[in-house]
Amino acid sequence: MTNTNAMFWSGETLRKRLAALIKPFAPDRVDCAAYRLSVGPEVYVSPNDQTSDPTTVTVRKLAPDEAFTIPPGQFAFLLTEEIVSVPADALAFISIRAKTKFRGLVNVSGFHVDPGYRGQLTFAVFNAGPLPIHLKRGQQIFLIWYASLDRETSKKKDDDVRTGIDTELITGVAGELESLTGLSMKIKRVDETLGDRIHAVEKEQTYYRVIGAIALAVVIGLAVYWLTDVVKSLVPTRPASTMIVPQGDFTSQSAQRETPSLHSVLVDNRGWLVKSPQPITPKATVFPVADFLSTHSGTSRSLSLSLPTPWLVDCRRDCFRTADTT
Repeated sequence: MTNTNAMFWSGETLRKRLAALIKPFAPDRVDCAAYRLSVGPEVYVSPNDQTSDPTTVTVRKLAPDEAFTIPPGQFAFLLTEEIVSVPADALAFISIRAKTKFRGLVNVSGFHVDPGYRGQLTFAVFNAGPLPIHLKRGQQIFLIWYASLDRETSKKKDDDVRTGIDTELITGVAGELESLTGLSMKIKRVDETLGDRIHAVEKEQTYYRVIGAIALAVVIGLAVYWLTDVVKSLVPTRPASTMIVPQGDFTSQSAQRETPSLHSVLVDNRGWLVKSPQPITPKATVFPVADFLSTHSGTSRSLSLSLPTPWLVDCRRDCFRTADTT
C-alpha cells in the first residue's frame, strides 16, 4: 500500500513511536526532529606512535562515565548505548552533533540505517582536528532522524539484534596510522635530537681544540729552547785577543818555567783558564780559585774579568794572585 504522506518524522511523532523503537528511550532526548543517542560500552581507537605495541590494540570496554581520547589524525569506532530499530516502512539517518563536529570529529561511516535493522549502531569517526578529542561513555554526541517510506518494503534487514563492535571491522584498520600531526611531532623530536647531538659534537671539538693548542704551545716552546741552546753552543764565547789553555796543561807549563802574569783573566765554567799574553812581574796577594768562582758565578758559559789592577795565575797553588804594584 502506498503512503502518499511520506516525510521526516516530527518531534511529536518521535515521542509517540520511538518508545517502541529505541531502548532505552528518554523523551527529553527528542531534539526538534531528531533523537540524541549516546556513547556506549565499547570503543576502538587506532594506535599512534605513542603506543608501545600497536598490534595489540583492540576493542576497549568502558565503565559508566569512563572517559577516553581520540588523538589528532586517528581513527575510531564508537558504539551507541541504545539499541535502535527501524520499521519496514521507514528509513533512518544518522550524524554527529554539530558542537562535536566543530572540534574536528568527522563521521566517515554510512549516513543511513536500513529498514528492518535492529541493534546498536557503530559510528566510524576520524579526528581531523589539531587537538585530542575527549569523550566519555553516556555522552550524547549522535543524532538519528526517521523518515517514512512510500510503502512498507520487503527489501529490509532480517538479521538478529546486533550488539558490540564487530571485530572484523578492527582487522581492516589494525596497526599504527600515520597522521600529519604524528609526522610533525616525529620531525620535531628528530630535530631536537639532532640539535642536541650537534651541540655535543661542537663542545667536544672545542675541548680538543684547546688541548691541541696547549700541546702545540708546549712543542713550540721546547723547540725554541732547544734551538737557542744549539745556537749558543755554536757561537764562540772567548775574545779574539786571548788564547785558551787547559788547566792541566797550564799547570805543567808553570812547573817548568816562571809563572806568567796576566792583565785580564777569563774563567770558563768547564774548567779552562783563559789568559792574555802580556806578562808583568810584581809581588802578589793570593786569592783562591774556588772562592773566586763561588763569588763570581753566573749563568753564562764563561766568566770574564777586565781588572784595573793586574792579576797573576799561580796554577801550582790553584789560585789567583792580585798584583802588588808597590
